[in-house]
Amino acid sequence: MAETGKSYYAHSLRGRPADEWQPLDKHLVNVAELARRFAGEFGSGEWAYLAGLWHDLGKYSGEFQKMLLTAAGSEAHIETKRGRVDHSTAGALLAVEKFKMAGRIFSYIIAGHHAGLTDWQSAEAGNRSLVHRLQNYDLLKQALSNIKHEIKEHPLPGQKFRTSRGHALWIRMLYSCLVDADFLDTEAFLEPDKSRIRKGYPSLNDLLPLFETYMAKKQEKAGDTHVNRKRAEILKQCIAKSVHEPAIFTLTVPTGGGKTLSSMAFALNHAVNHGKRRIIYVIPYTSIIEQTTEQFREIFKDVIVEHHSNIDISDEGRETARSRLACENWDAPVIVTTSVQFFESLFSNRSSRCRKLHNIVNSVVVLDEVQLLPPEYLSPLLHTVKELHGNYRVTFVLSTATQPAFSPGGSLDFHFEGLGETVEIMKNPVSLHKAFKRVDIMPPDNLTAPDTWEDIAAELSQHQSVLCIVNRRDDCRMLYGLMPEGTFHLSALMCGAHRSKVIAVIKQRLRDNIPTRVISTQLVEAGVDLDFPVVYRALAGIDSIAQAAGRCNREGLLKQGTVKVFVPPGNIPAGYLRQAAEIGGRLIADGKYDLLSPEMFERFFRELYWLQGNNLDKYNILKDLAPDSELRFSFYTAARKFKLIDDSKYRPVIVRYGEGDNLIAQLKRSGPEMWLMRRLQRYVHRFLKPAILGGCFTIFTTIMYQAMARRTSVLKSAALPSSGQISSMGG
Repeated sequence: MAETGKSYYAHSLRGRPADEWQPLDKHLVNVAELARRFAGEFGSGEWAYLAGLWHDLGKYSGEFQKMLLTAAGSEAHIETKRGRVDHSTAGALLAVEKFKMAGRIFSYIIAGHHAGLTDWQSAEAGNRSLVHRLQNYDLLKQALSNIKHEIKEHPLPGQKFRTSRGHALWIRMLYSCLVDADFLDTEAFLEPDKSRIRKGYPSLNDLLPLFETYMAKKQEKAGDTHVNRKRAEILKQCIAKSVHEPAIFTLTVPTGGGKTLSSMAFALNHAVNHGKRRIIYVIPYTSIIEQTTEQFREIFKDVIVEHHSNIDISDEGRETARSRLACENWDAPVIVTTSVQFFESLFSNRSSRCRKLHNIVNSVVVLDEVQLLPPEYLSPLLHTVKELHGNYRVTFVLSTATQPAFSPGGSLDFHFEGLGETVEIMKNPVSLHKAFKRVDIMPPDNLTAPDTWEDIAAELSQHQSVLCIVNRRDDCRMLYGLMPEGTFHLSALMCGAHRSKVIAVIKQRLRDNIPTRVISTQLVEAGVDLDFPVVYRALAGIDSIAQAAGRCNREGLLKQGTVKVFVPPGNIPAGYLRQAAEIGGRLIADGKYDLLSPEMFERFFRELYWLQGNNLDKYNILKDLAPDSELRFSFYTAARKFKLIDDSKYRPVIVRYGEGDNLIAQLKRSGPEMWLMRRLQRYVHRFLKPAILGGCFTIFTTIMYQAMARRTSVLKSAALPSSGQISSMGG
């Protein structure tokens, strides 16, 4: 029996009387109702309702109520902080006690709503394993007598989730509904101004006329050229195909075909036709995300929510208080994000990252440059794409000029699940390829005889404007050092702000017909709109050669551009790059097919994936998340393994470039404030951790950065840092 007349609270307000605090039963019902609404989008509202109703049962303890007197506001709510009371395990225990095996589903969600989804039992999770948490029965015993009858006596939901393999994703989706509902109700009580700011985004139905008006004006201004006529045809086909029932679509459009705007045309029209809630545009690299968002922002203004680390928050209009809040849970009509943010969130176990997942449901997701999905994670990635489409009403658009081979297949010792049936948006990709053929590919004379960097530099110097793309940052630096004064360098050796500025200058010079030579890594190959008459490409996979060709004669102003493939000196790094280059070399040597044809990409990717074999799930993530008869999952372990970018070998360094100098000074004065650390993201470079440099690391990185940029014309007009002027930040 509950203590007569005693009140229990979920949240307190510092310096305010208890009658102004939030009653616990009100918080539980609010969260339950909100979670039910979220999960109703995928037919699991009653499961989410019960998780919400029981998530904070541990707050019915005298120990927690006593803590509210000393730790007010959100401080008391976050139990992972030292000295806080465990208020989540009680609900997890009640679920298992009442529902036995089915209760484990609730126990993962409820026990992890602050600390994160954990493993059922593993050495990696240790005492944080769920099986250990569920031994603390005293936490339920302390609260049980105080919980209202109508809260604790709740039946198991009758809803059934229709899947034999997707329980792990279903649990993460329910978890997302719970944590977002919990965050939102807590915010509404403690910070009501934030709740008001979140509202007011237009619907996709409101955005479609804006897009149509913009495209009509753009086409009106476009010159009557062969390329522009083909772009108009591609746009028309995308709009026509948007009425097709939801599916996993492929959009195979040659580079320069207006793929970005055409894919948005499909997404918007498809969303409006089929009642989709939002569009999520996923881009592989932060280095190219600005170009896409600039296009969309010109059309939709501040409706666009950018969620990535390279956003320039000093640029007026790029980020607002409302869009910052929308980044937390993606509750906005158009989200532009990165592959890392999108997919790592789907495999994460942390509440802050999983919070957004339920808002992927019933959306249109455009995966731009889909060929760049990393092979070592390809099986879990494609499995999740299929689950999202099949059980969560997500329409996918796999957009690229070099469509990979995702159809199922295998051999005696290898099975590739793939995607199964997909629907191509273009009527005839092969004819489009022929219509957009704007370059001649010049293969190496001898695939076994590498060129020297000196010879390559001499050839490049004969061209007034030329782009050369190499495979490694060290190669880029080496070749750049041999080039004439005024040559531009582009690579991940540069911080985000530096890359953006250099790319902008290169584009302007090309528009103004100013001679421009550029040495770059692959970062320009996916979506950076450069247009050179001549492009050199170090031997690589056919997909990379095709993407490099997309930076040549892009607008079709020349009769034919020239793309020369050369064999670089030294060994290509072992692993994926070397395998891709070896396959590319064999296909070039074969000489039977058009290197840039869709059939060639199919052949290249199929051979590449078959070569990877079982390494398409290199870290056995699907095994960690596979259901068994006792619902034992390893959410914590899978999240630790799933890192599209492995930061463990790198050390972030804040570079004194441009505004970075002033921001570093501010960091020293005021410490790591949130707004400041976000501004500094654009001035961070990640160097490989040196094995022997120790305390000399800062000076070493300064010298490296100067060596890379010492002769770039953009930096000559800026104050180049002197040795020792880069601050390093561990992490």
